[in-house]
Amino acid sequence: MVRDPLLTPRNMEILHSIVETYIETGQPVASRTVSKRTKTGLSPASIRNVMADLSDGGYLEQPHTSAGRIPTEKAFRVYVQSLGVRRLRSSEMERLRAELEAEGTIEERAERSSRVLTQLTGNVGIAATIPAASQTLHQVELLSLADGRILMIVVTRDGVVRERIVSLDERLSQAELDSIRNYLNWNFSGWVLEEARRELARRLEQESALYDAILRRLVLLRSKGLLDFQLTPNIYLEGTANLVGLDLQLTREKMRELLRALEEKKRVLQILDRFLETPSGQVEVHVGLGDVHPSMKALSLIGLKVLLPGGLSAKIAVLGPMRMNYERVISAVSCVGDAFRSLPV
Repeated sequence: MVRDPLLTPRNMEILHSIVETYIETGQPVASRTVSKRTKTGLSPASIRNVMADLSDGGYLEQPHTSAGRIPTEKAFRVYVQSLGVRRLRSSEMERLRAELEAEGTIEERAERSSRVLTQLTGNVGIAATIPAASQTLHQVELLSLADGRILMIVVTRDGVVRERIVSLDERLSQAELDSIRNYLNWNFSGWVLEEARRELARRLEQESALYDAILRRLVLLRSKGLLDFQLTPNIYLEGTANLVGLDLQLTREKMRELLRALEEKKRVLQILDRFLETPSGQVEVHVGLGDVHPSMKALSLIGLKVLLPGGLSAKIAVLGPMRMNYERVISAVSCVGDAFRSLPV
């Protein structure tokens, strides 16, 4: 990336001061304010000349003739590149790890992560778990419920738990369910799910299956989708209401469009897939999402991808206004990602 010759150290200091002041106040920034905040020693008149150059370079804009300047998307991108990651204190990191570890499944940890990110940043916390293309069976559990219903639980090696409640025409006792469970776990634990499904179908088609009590009953559960779970990502969002109180310069209709867009889990996953592609653990910052949806022009996304054992991956992110505290949000995303990654599956 070629550095803009306009961004000398002095001009960068001024630009950073304008961005940080605008983040704090939300108001156009005047040259006199910059003069007081920076160590350049320049007069307000000299700073006005620099601000004019930065405006010509596309880093600042002036909403009104007599007003100060506000940073553009281009300015925010330059500003973000200069930020580091502030680490949490070890005690805070341990508390965060303990909070996530208290959740029993990967999905529960992801859901908790989205809430934690919202609490830490005041923005929209997002977490998604994305199953591996070929998942390996860990164990099956079958539980008898009231009214003849059965809870089918399938756990894969990547820590994903899938549950389904089904009803059968023929009532099965818990002892019979335990026998079916033991048969499946003994024969298919460690198998790729697709291969286990094919082998189970082959065995059930054999004539000998007609004389095996366990297999005859297993046919009933297989017809209800046992081992046949869709490999669909789970997406969790918290804090969308926080966007309503922000000055995003959206009409009421545009704000409704934005909230409707965030309700579409498929669209949110597309955004995560599009912008969070770098190797695991590297925080990515994307300023201005107008090319994704017109109502997202004034928003930024900060997130990372986490690779977990068993092929499962998670994407953790914060969606918020372009005028956000980037340093705090980057640190929150990085620390939650570290805590998520460090926990055993």
